[in-house]
Amino acid sequence: MYGKFKKGRLTLAGMALVAIGALSAAPSALAHSGEYAEFNQCPSTNPSVATCIYTKTTGGEVVLGKKKVPIVNPVILQGGISEPDGTFFSTFYGALNGETLTKAAQPVPGGLSGLVNCKEISLGWLRVSCEAVFENGLTGVNSTLELAKPASEIKLSVSNLLFESGVGVKLPVRVHLENPLLGSECYVGSSSSPIWWNLTTGKTAPPGPNKSISGSSGKFEFKGEDEEILRLGGIKLVDNAWSAPGASGCGGWPAEYILDPIINASVGVPAAAGKNTAILTGYADEAPTFIVNKH
Repeated sequence: MYGKFKKGRLTLAGMALVAIGALSAAPSALAHSGEYAEFNQCPSTNPSVATCIYTKTTGGEVVLGKKKVPIVNPVILQGGISEPDGTFFSTFYGALNGETLTKAAQPVPGGLSGLVNCKEISLGWLRVSCEAVFENGLTGVNSTLELAKPASEIKLSVSNLLFESGVGVKLPVRVHLENPLLGSECYVGSSSSPIWWNLTTGKTAPPGPNKSISGSSGKFEFKGEDEEILRLGGIKLVDNAWSAPGASGCGGWPAEYILDPIINASVGVPAAAGKNTAILTGYADEAPTFIVNKH
C-alpha cells in the first residue's frame, strides 16, 4: 500500500515538474511601462529583432466578392521586425503570446440574411436547399480576420509605408465566418490557400472592374517618454487587387457539401483579383528594441 502511495506521489511530482518546465519554456509578455506597454508582446530581447511594431486598425472595410463588411471592432497587428534587407522588406517576428493578429469579430450587416440571399441563387436545387437551410432563427453572423500562415510569412517595409510607395505590408489572411449553423470551421482562405493582401499607403493598380484607390501614411508624430516612438496617425492601408478562394468547411461534414456551394454563390467566391477590396484605417507605432527595452 505504501509503495503504491509513494509511486503515486512520485508520478504527481513528475507531472508537476513537466508542467513547470513547459511554463518556463513558453515565452511571456515583457513588462514595459507607460506608453511602451503596448510593446509588451514584442520579442524585443531577440537579437534578430530591431524594431517593435504595434498597429491598431479602428476602421475601414473588407469587400469580399459581393459582400461588404465594415471594420467596427479594433484589430491589432503586433510583433517585431528585423533590419530591412536589400529589397527594403523586414522579416516579421510574431507576438510573444501568439496573438500576432488579434481575432476581432466583425458583425456582417444583415446577419445571415445579409450574407445569404437565397433568391439570388440561379441554380434551382441549390436555391431550394438554401431556403430549407437558411430560413430559420439563427441570424447573427460574424466575420473574423485571421492570420493564415506563421507570422514569419508577414513582410513589412517601413520605408514603403512612410513614402507611400509600393507594398507596405504583405499579409496572408483567411476569413472565418461564424454562426451556429455554419459551425466552427467555415473559412474563406486557408493555410494552403491564403488570401494575400499586399497593402500599400500609396496607389493601387488593380485589374477591372476595380479602380485605383489611394492609401495614406497619415500624420507623422513622435510620442513616448522621450518622444522615441514613431506614430503614423491616421494611416490608411489599401489593396483592391487580391483574389479570394471559395469557402470550405461550412457546417462541418457532411453539411459542408451543401453549405459551401451556398456560401460561395451568395458571397461571390471564388473571386478573381479586381473584385475584392481591403481598406484599413487606424495608427501604427514603432520603436527600436534597444529603446523599448529601457522602459
